[in-house]
Amino acid sequence: MERSQDEARSGETILTNEREDTYLKNRNAASNGKMREKSLTMDTLNPQVKAVEYAVRGPIVTKAGDIERGLQQGQKHPFTEVIKANIGDSHAMGQKPITFLRQVVALCSFPELLDSSSFPEDAKQRARRILQGCGGQSLGSYSASQGVDCIRQDIAVYIEQRDKGVPADWDNIYLTTGASDGIVSILKMLVSGQGRSRSGVMIPIPQYPLYSAAISEMEAVQINYYLDEDNCWALDINELHRAYQAAKEHCHPRVICIINPGNPTGQVQSRKCIEEVLHFAYEENLFVMSDEVYQDNVYSPDCQFHSFKKVLYEMGPEYFNTVELASFHSTSKGYSGECGFRGGYMEVLNLDLEVKAQLVKLLSVRLCPPVSGQAAMDVIVNPPLPHEPSYLQFHKEKRAVLGALAEKAQMTEQILNTVPGIKCNPVQGAMYAFPRIFIPPRAVEEAMSLGISPDMMYCLRLLEETGICLVPGSGFGQREGTYHFRMTILPTTEKLKVLLEKLRDFHIKFLKEYASLEEPKR
Repeated sequence: MERSQDEARSGETILTNEREDTYLKNRNAASNGKMREKSLTMDTLNPQVKAVEYAVRGPIVTKAGDIERGLQQGQKHPFTEVIKANIGDSHAMGQKPITFLRQVVALCSFPELLDSSSFPEDAKQRARRILQGCGGQSLGSYSASQGVDCIRQDIAVYIEQRDKGVPADWDNIYLTTGASDGIVSILKMLVSGQGRSRSGVMIPIPQYPLYSAAISEMEAVQINYYLDEDNCWALDINELHRAYQAAKEHCHPRVICIINPGNPTGQVQSRKCIEEVLHFAYEENLFVMSDEVYQDNVYSPDCQFHSFKKVLYEMGPEYFNTVELASFHSTSKGYSGECGFRGGYMEVLNLDLEVKAQLVKLLSVRLCPPVSGQAAMDVIVNPPLPHEPSYLQFHKEKRAVLGALAEKAQMTEQILNTVPGIKCNPVQGAMYAFPRIFIPPRAVEEAMSLGISPDMMYCLRLLEETGICLVPGSGFGQREGTYHFRMTILPTTEKLKVLLEKLRDFHIKFLKEYASLEEPKR
């Protein structure tokens, strides 16, 4: 039976009065100090989350942001701008987008532009192909969890061409949200066990903090193997054996991670070195994770990028058909620097078929990577060909980016090595220098009394006095008793020169302030 309007109004009045009573009770409870306790506090927070550290966006970067906002509000500092050289974000440092890549993604995002005469036909052709692979021919639809099929096929062709004919199966290729997403997904598959059977993950030291952060979050066991700083950060096979044997006492080593070219160290591994690593992994039954996001960033004329997959193939079928290998690439680095698209892929070889199904299931939980990022990845693996209209401009822009990075890599090494108490290895590749810095004993003692690492104190002082934002080496790992910082070589040539000169002046002043009888180590 329907209620009369008067009854309805009466019921609404009662409900309104009840709500007011509840509000007043809650307000009174609050005023009496009886507020509801929070369910999530630092005491109840997952301890693995508290264990996670990510230095490149750590406390120094937070402080740099505070200083930057202060400058905008008129606060006085000994400098007029903050120069952020803490992270490999090319476009934030002023690098211009590659025209062809942006054209294709723009056409995919707004297909009405396909009728515009402002876009070249080769960009339109790629956009049409990508859109045909998308649900409803729209970049706004979900893709398959592994990624858009035609993009995976293009990646397979790219890999086969890069590796001079080594076969690539597109069914082994998975699009990812940047390389990081793929790396974390593979680590999730590998971590299991308890106590001495807990999975151990071998990582280089210095390392990119994604690895240590993911290992902490998953409660895996981090196994450090140290790169040889005195030999341009080369990977020493004897050090791998040492780290592996020591780790077997308290965990089950299951995976070895390699970053080549190196981050933060900027080295490019030799073919012989890669072969030794793969033989080691074969003998010890280790899964190999090869982080190759800087494969286009090789500057030293004496160095060449060798993919782990190609070397594995050349070692023969006994290796190529058995060693489990996941290799990673990204839109964020190279010559494109498209970090914000979060595009990437991984190629995974020799997975057990049932495990492969589990990987697809795991990836399906996050539905799919950003489809715009997948489109950007497609352009990187499927650039303009010599007969196409965009070829000349594309290669001019690509050469300009990589040429400028090569010049800045050399300039960074040369200027830093003129500073007493700083020693910088050649920046053979990637986007960073990781110089060793001498910190006098008195400064070390002061940092310890403040409860921070000496290189953290150094970088904080550098930021406060010069406006330069770098990351202390302790955020990446380093041999005990040594100190470093990581800096990108991405600022414009003019700004990078200013940065290096300010850094030189600061370091000399810092040494004088904490003057010691001990000579700076070179």
